[in-house]
Formats: sequence, C-alpha cells, structure tokens
Amino acid sequence: MAAYLLRRVALMVLTLFGISVVIFVLLRLVPGNVADIIFDAAGMINPAEKAGLERQLGLDRPIVVQYGAWMGGLLEGDLGHSYVSDRPALEEIAPRLPITAKLAGLALAFSILFGVPLGVVSAVRQNTAIDYVLRVLSLSGLSMPAFWLGLLILMAFVAWTGFIPIYSETPQSLWDEFLVYSVPAAAVGFRSSALVMRLTRSSMLEVLRQDYIRTARAKGASEPAVNYRHALSNAILPVITVIGIEAAFLIGGLIVTETVFNIPGVARFLVEAIRWRDYPIVQNLVMLIAVVVVVVNLIVDLLYAVLDPRIRYGE
Repeated sequence: MAAYLLRRVALMVLTLFGISVVIFVLLRLVPGNVADIIFDAAGMINPAEKAGLERQLGLDRPIVVQYGAWMGGLLEGDLGHSYVSDRPALEEIAPRLPITAKLAGLALAFSILFGVPLGVVSAVRQNTAIDYVLRVLSLSGLSMPAFWLGLLILMAFVAWTGFIPIYSETPQSLWDEFLVYSVPAAAVGFRSSALVMRLTRSSMLEVLRQDYIRTARAKGASEPAVNYRHALSNAILPVITVIGIEAAFLIGGLIVTETVFNIPGVARFLVEAIRWRDYPIVQNLVMLIAVVVVVVNLIVDLLYAVLDPRIRYGE
C-alpha cells in the first residue's frame, strides 16, 4: 500500500504540473489582457500609460518568467495579487471557499441520501409501479438543467410563499445556513441523485442475479440483509466512482447555480475573474479545482480496498 501511495502521489504531482502549464498557456493565448479591458472600458488610448500598467502587472515579461514567478509563489504560499482589486488573491478566494464547499457538500449529501436508497428500491421492485415512477423521475433529473430547475424553484417560492430563497446576507446560525443552501443544493443535487440512482439500480440488478444472493435467501437471510448487506456492499463500487466524479464536478460546476441564487462562491467568482482576465485569480481557482479532482480520485481508489476485501494494492 505504501508503494502504491507513493506512486499515486508522484503521478498527482506530475498531473498537476501539466495542468498548471496548460492553464497558464491557455490564459495567455486568449486575445486581450486586463490592461486592454481596463483601457477599453475607460476609453483611454494612451499607449505609454497602457505599457506602464502592463509593466506594473508584470505582463510585459516573457511567459516563462511569468510562469516561474507564479509557481514560485505557490510553493511559498503566495498566490499573488488580484489585478482588479489589487488585494492578495488569497484574501479574495478564502472567504468564498467555505460557501462553495458547503453548497457542494450539501448537494452531494442530497444525491447520496436520495440516489442510493431509491436505486436499491428500484432494483428490488423491478418492473413494478414504483420502479417505473423512479425511472421516470431519474430520467427527468438527468434531462433538466440545474439552472432551469433553479429558476422554477424560485418562481414556485415566489408564487406560493412570497419568499425568494436567495443569498442576501451571511447566515447567523447553522439553521439559517441550511435554509439558505438547501434549495440551491437540491436543485443541483437532483441531477446527481438521478445519476446515482440509475447506476445503483443497474449495479444492484446485476448483483441480485448472482448465485451467492440465491444462497443467502436459501439460508433464510432476511430481505434487508440480502439487499443491503450482501447485494449493495458488492454493487457499491461503481456507485462510489460516480459519487467521486460528481464530488469533483460540483466544485467547478456550480457557476450557474451560484449566479441564479446570488451565492458569492468561488464558482461565480471564477466567471467574473475570467471576464476581467484576472490571471492570478483564474489560475489559482482552476488549480484548486484540479487539486480537488485528483485528490478525490485518490480517495475513491483507496475506498475500493476498504469496501471490497478482494482488492489489494501490491507493494
């Protein structure tokens, strides 16, 4: 296991290095920079002032030097300064991270708590009325975009309660936080729960046809024990993979949801930074998403060995 972890960590470092190069180069290939945007917005055309701003921001240096400065700062814990606000990038990003993390965590919890049990029920009650209803519900969840569902939820709240469930001020208690985040989390988690439910159903149906399931029933095991202890424990591995992918996706996939519900998280902030070509903010946020993705993939691989004793990672 130790050798496997070392190999995976080395591969993660190499992957993140490649991603950092791609992020940095692609940002510089986009036409225009923050100096162009500022001067165009202000209607200024003085080339000397524009060149001075580019020199002040370090945009006149070779791209290799700029990349080296960024990576050196990352290793020292210095994320640079925002070109727009002239504040440290860490001070701009840090307050928004818990907001997106709470929203993504609640959405993931919603998808697991609803997706897995309903998938088991759909498989156990195959070709019954409840199975057909759940299959239609899951297809609806996969078909409806989160932003459209979010708009429907907002309109329904306004029509039925006169209340708009959007982020207006910082919640003062745990209950207030739950009320603020639960509606957008349900909107974005509905799709994930539908995907988890369909995969759980398919995996369970395959496992329920195995010989050891019939043996467990023949020995007198109860239906809950057969369905959850024997069947689900062996059908859960592909579901864990999808849950891991969804967890990584949610960090960067909440852009529209945060915009619709006026939530000041990092996903919404990333779009604003891209629009202003705020390179330090964009680079660090995309790298954060990349780190989350590779770490979640490692955690999923390790969970395989915990959940399935047959899986062993060689030394």
